[in-house]
Amino acid sequence: MSTRRLALFDLDHTLLPLDSDYQWADFLARTGRAGDPDQARRRNDDLMERYNRGELTAEQAAEFMLGLLAAHSPVELAAWHEEFMAEVIRPSMQARALDLVAGHLAAGDLCAVVTATNSFVTAPIARAFGIPHLIATDAEYRNGRYTGRIEGTPSFKAGKVLRVKQWLAAQQLSLNDFPESFFYSDSTNDIPLLEVVTRPIATNPSPGLRQTALQRGWQVLDLFASLEDHKS
Repeated sequence: MSTRRLALFDLDHTLLPLDSDYQWADFLARTGRAGDPDQARRRNDDLMERYNRGELTAEQAAEFMLGLLAAHSPVELAAWHEEFMAEVIRPSMQARALDLVAGHLAAGDLCAVVTATNSFVTAPIARAFGIPHLIATDAEYRNGRYTGRIEGTPSFKAGKVLRVKQWLAAQQLSLNDFPESFFYSDSTNDIPLLEVVTRPIATNPSPGLRQTALQRGWQVLDLFASLEDHKS
């Protein structure tokens, strides 16, 4: 058994006080890069509302979110993402979240972001937090373009458990190899992964997850004084 611990972090409303997927689509819409801005905003809002009700599948989200990637060249997308990081993400990275991650890194823990949001949007964000590993929903990439489809298993609900186990297996590891395994998440969608770690931590939890955490005796951690546009 390894002597180091495993620390897994959801991203949206967990390390960030916002939803990076929603904010990316909104950024493209308000900068005129998502076709009809009003239509894009309505679609974005509808997807968020369905997610909050637990009625959204990864495939339904991908049709819109990954379609935004497929509509543009990687060169354009990369330049726009740099603007997005500077304008939206970095100003939202708060000290308590940065300190939480830094504490695990300093302890020598194996750290990864585990998020349903696609890897194009989230890879630079994980790097900005100093987290070396990312398990995200992968956008299919063929012949120099994004296709608008998902590659492999989405990192969503029970898919997060599968993806984490696959990632560990590639390193000849398993969850049982760690004396302690942490998962920080705000969402009831992440209950499957919260249930398989030794230290489930409901972080800035939605009302539903807060109730579940209290019922099950899970730790509750509130990193942010107030949260707007909260995912449940």
